Amino acid sequence: MAYAFGAASTARLRPLHPDLQKVAHLALSYSPHDFTITEGIRSLARQKQLKAAGASQTLNSRHITGHALDFAVLVAGKVRWDWPLYPPVADAFKRAAKELNVPIIWGGDWKSLRDGPHIELDRRKYP
Repeated sequence: MAYAFGAASTARLRPLHPDLQKVAHLALSYSPHDFTITEGIRSLARQKQLKAAGASQTLNSRHITGHALDFAVLVAGKVRWDWPLYPPVADAFKRAAKELNVPIIWGGDWKSLRDGPHIELDRRKYP
């Protein structure tokens, strides 16, 4: 099934690094599940709120610079947070990134605070 980003996802992608936008669009074509972009650019004030709430461990988030996005899997048009839905979508992101030669990091691969909805450009190529 072919999926397409809605207006909200498109708006959230627009200010992000162009390479991340390309990866997200290609990933959507490879994904076994529909997904929406829930967050792209994030203000420092928002990042401070998330850190205070324990939802982030840093104030140096890639979201602040436009080098990260968060997504949510959609099942029958509804957001689902079931962990088993996220690795297949992350695999679609990884496949798209490899094809486009854009190194990414999936938050679900982190050892602490595993973040299944998070994708960011690798700092080694995108400081």
